[in-house]
Amino acid sequence: MVKIVTKKSLGVQDVYDIGVTQDHNFIVKQGLIASNCFNKSHSTAYGYVTYQTAYLKANYPLEYMAALLTANSGDTEKVQKYISTCVTMGIQIEPPNVNRSGIDFTPSDGKIIFGLSAVRGLGQGAISSILEARSEGGDFKSLGDFCDRVDLRAVNRKTLESLIYCGAFDTIEKNRQQLIHDLELTYSWAQSRAKDRASGQGNLFDLLGGGFGSNDNSAKNSFDTAPKAKPVPDFPPQEKLHKEKELLGFYVSDHPLKSVRQSARILSPVNLSQISEQKEDASICTVVMLNNVIKRITQKGDPMAILQIEDLTTQSEAVVFPKIYERISSLLQVDARLIIWAKIKRREDQNQIIVDDVEQVEHIQMLMVELTPEQATIIEEQDRLRNVLTKQSGGNEKGKTPVIGIVQSGGTRQLVRFGRQFWVQDCINAINALHKANFKARIQPLTN
Repeated sequence: MVKIVTKKSLGVQDVYDIGVTQDHNFIVKQGLIASNCFNKSHSTAYGYVTYQTAYLKANYPLEYMAALLTANSGDTEKVQKYISTCVTMGIQIEPPNVNRSGIDFTPSDGKIIFGLSAVRGLGQGAISSILEARSEGGDFKSLGDFCDRVDLRAVNRKTLESLIYCGAFDTIEKNRQQLIHDLELTYSWAQSRAKDRASGQGNLFDLLGGGFGSNDNSAKNSFDTAPKAKPVPDFPPQEKLHKEKELLGFYVSDHPLKSVRQSARILSPVNLSQISEQKEDASICTVVMLNNVIKRITQKGDPMAILQIEDLTTQSEAVVFPKIYERISSLLQVDARLIIWAKIKRREDQNQIIVDDVEQVEHIQMLMVELTPEQATIIEEQDRLRNVLTKQSGGNEKGKTPVIGIVQSGGTRQLVRFGRQFWVQDCINAINALHKANFKARIQPLTN
């Protein structure tokens, strides 16, 4: 922070950096002074706030992270980053829930419950109506009960669809497609009942259930008469997650990359949130979800693309230049899980991901080489293994099958990731060559 003041201005204050014992104002020229640091009071205040923040995170992690998510609920990138932090800290994020969620992210029973205000398309009027109905009548028992009790002028059909798709009714009915099919019938039924109540008339089913306005418990269960559609199977998991992402901005109940998280850590120790820390021209390998492909045409008329990608930590962009795009364009399908090989380039003081190659995660296999302690430590054995893998790699990093060494010694098991130059082109040929050289090897899919 640079502050320019004049000697004649009122009370030029001596200023200090933390750790510097003497003031160091800098005289520029013509009586101007540059104070290139915080003054003592400013530094002390920042230090105190830092201490308070660290104390809260260390001693009240659940409450701290809930407050952090609430404060940044309008910033999708930050929320995704903090959700990733919660996972690392062992804090579970529970999806929106019509019976548990409040307006904001709320700590409860060792978890953080997603706030209703972060659901796209859910206005304050709808949220207030839901919370009021829940406060007055307790938990909602079904979709019919929900529609019968909330104000349908505030909670319209589109809002209900959003709540169903993002999983807010999962604790009531896990089959989201069934709820969507039931919705049209149930919503019309609830609207009819609301009109009857507004006009002071009883519904036939209310009368049969104990009389309109009766205190009999059977009257409270009138939602059981709500019509339902024929049974249908639930949405496929991938479609459910896609709708969650559309409405919440990120995945909550699950993530398509969670099933390959352990394998991905072996292959790609660098995640997207660490890209800014990488050096110029560094080579990286990372497992991501492809969210969007933005096609571009160069000045020469060649097609290229900007990829919008994400992993379990954050979202980012990657550039595919024409020669690479021509070769891999068929693999660039939205919602595909990809392993990306790329270089880091510096542009406008920011790191940029330049794609060299991609492959769909489902097609990636790993070559697992089981090594004895002697094979892992004796130089001659290492040279034999290196020679076999080099012949199978094809040179120039053409191999797309990662090679992982497993060193078993007593009760310990250590994994060793081989460099890209040792990845092989053909698994079967590589295994046969390794067996002939007395090395144990097997194939393991990345998705297993």
